Amino acid sequence: MSAPNTVAPKKGAVDRFLDGIERVCNKLPPPAILFCYLFIIIAILGAIFSFTGITLEHPATHEAIGAKNFFSGEGVQWLLDNLVKNFTGFAPLGLVITMTLAIGFCEESGMIMSMLRSSLKNVPPTIVPYVIAFIGTVGNIASDTAMVVIPPMAAIVYMGVGKHPIVGMIAGYAGAQAGFTANLLVAGTDSLLQGLTNDAIKSFLPDSTFTVDVTCNWFYMMASTFLCSIVIGLVCNKIVDKRFGAYEGANQESLEEVSDVEKKGLRNAGISALVYLAVIVAGFLAGPLAKINEDGSRAILGSPLLTGLIPVLFFFFAIPGIVYGFTTRKFKNTTDVNRAMVKQMSGMGSYVVFCFFCGQFQKLFAWTKLDTMLAISGADALKAIGFTGIPLFVSFILLCMCVNLFISSGSAKWAIFAPIFVPMFMMLGYHPGFTQVLYRMGDSPTNCFTPMSPYIWMVLEVAKTKYDKDLKIGTLVAGLMPIAFILQFAWILFFIVWYLIGLPYGPGVTHLLPPGVL
Repeated sequence: MSAPNTVAPKKGAVDRFLDGIERVCNKLPPPAILFCYLFIIIAILGAIFSFTGITLEHPATHEAIGAKNFFSGEGVQWLLDNLVKNFTGFAPLGLVITMTLAIGFCEESGMIMSMLRSSLKNVPPTIVPYVIAFIGTVGNIASDTAMVVIPPMAAIVYMGVGKHPIVGMIAGYAGAQAGFTANLLVAGTDSLLQGLTNDAIKSFLPDSTFTVDVTCNWFYMMASTFLCSIVIGLVCNKIVDKRFGAYEGANQESLEEVSDVEKKGLRNAGISALVYLAVIVAGFLAGPLAKINEDGSRAILGSPLLTGLIPVLFFFFAIPGIVYGFTTRKFKNTTDVNRAMVKQMSGMGSYVVFCFFCGQFQKLFAWTKLDTMLAISGADALKAIGFTGIPLFVSFILLCMCVNLFISSGSAKWAIFAPIFVPMFMMLGYHPGFTQVLYRMGDSPTNCFTPMSPYIWMVLEVAKTKYDKDLKIGTLVAGLMPIAFILQFAWILFFIVWYLIGLPYGPGVTHLLPPGVL
């Protein structure tokens, strides 16, 4: 009898590259230690640049920006005054804990799996990545909440159709992060960026009445939603799935038939969700959840409904989950409800430790002014290129993409970039809304794998706790990098076609500046 053939198939260039990325990134220290190292590096760089006396002009305030020395009396005093605040004020900490508790009600009660079994029983597994990517992309209507809510749910969906749950988390996270700026609706991101764009216009043309509307990118971002969903789903199917293979962990779930008591639980949970939504709608139409304009009309942008969306979503998940649990007798009393919350939080210890050190690093990065100096110097370098047309557009997108690896806050980068690039592009004959579109394309894809984002560490902790205790950050990065770069490439090609055809980016917005503005 001949010996079985054990020779492994030869890997392609892409797989070898990703294997190399995975090996390198897996050598990174644990998250808390990594950010300790980064803290020290930033402190040293801040001291060096402070001694050089190098300053840069802030484009918005025109003040001289210079680095600060952490190893000074001022630096020591800053740390003593802010050490605790840097931790407790670290925004992802409260968000992640709050939404983890909310999702816990749905998951521990069994409601999520029942919903999936009833709705996804006959869905072809190859379609699932596209659905998850689409949900993740449109989920940015809830801002950063999507990065917390969607990946864990996507993992359960994947596992329910016989696919690897970590790939599901990658697909959901990529949709929420890489596709963050796209949406079918006008979202809070549109309002925030539009305000900064108009500030830049006003600074450049103080006597002009020309402004951009919140819908200035709506058409393009609506179309981009489908592009992001298709590209992310395709890469997950063709590349990421093959790297993970079949899931053989102990935490196995399958799409079994829904029992009668589960159907009753879903019905009662659905009724409770509809009642809750009716209350929210009534609160917007006739209550305090709307923003009241000067003419008496009600607006959703800037309203308490959007600013308080996290607690709104908390109860949206918690109430149906609790109702389902008591209906199916999974929850028999309040002790069971408390146990469900504790179980969800039991695996978050490492994430809390990470938040402490990441919070210190991010605040130090801002205090030393190195983040601002990096953004300004990068913007000045692009301005010095002097390109026009497509080469300029692509260069700007790539600059935003690169800076995005280090500074994940989209509003912070645009606050620096807008005063420079909005006037510069206007002088070249381009519409400010068009400039904003270019920025948004560079601001999203690389978000999904940069270690500067706290949410990738949250995904890692959840994946380690539930599916693979030996999982390392490099494995996630190796799965997310092809999504980010392929999406960025496809998005640029999509933009070039859109630009050459001359399609509007929003109501009344083309790439050209209207006549008479300058």
